[in-house]
This record gives sequence, C-alpha cells and structure tokens, in this order.
Amino acid sequence: MLDNLESNYNCANAGEDLHQLKQELAALQGKHPENPKSQQAINRLENQISFILNKCDINQLIESD
Repeated sequence: MLDNLESNYNCANAGEDLHQLKQELAALQGKHPENPKSQQAINRLENQISFILNKCDINQLIESD
C-alpha cells in the first residue's frame, strides 16, 4: 500500500504503482475480507487504485465475473 497519495502524485509511476496495488488487493481479497481490518485495507487499496486511475486519466476495462 502506498503511504500517501496527494494531488501532486507523479503519473510516471502509475504503471508500477497500479501493478503493486492490484497485487496487494488480490492477495487480501483471497484472505478473509469479512475481517474488519482486512476490509478496511481492501477499501483503502481500492481507493488508491481509483485515485491513480482518475488522476492520471487512465481508462481501464471493467472485468466482469
């Protein structure tokens, strides 16, 4: 998880950061998401991913189950 994302985030790091965040998210989702601390971490990771996608104007295909 990235420590602090702010409005001055450098989009040059987006590819690497998104890859890392998505890996962390997948690992957490594979565990016990009903655990409040795990759910909090999942929410934070999802928010960080969304922030980077929006800030850097990255279009991402939505994966459907």
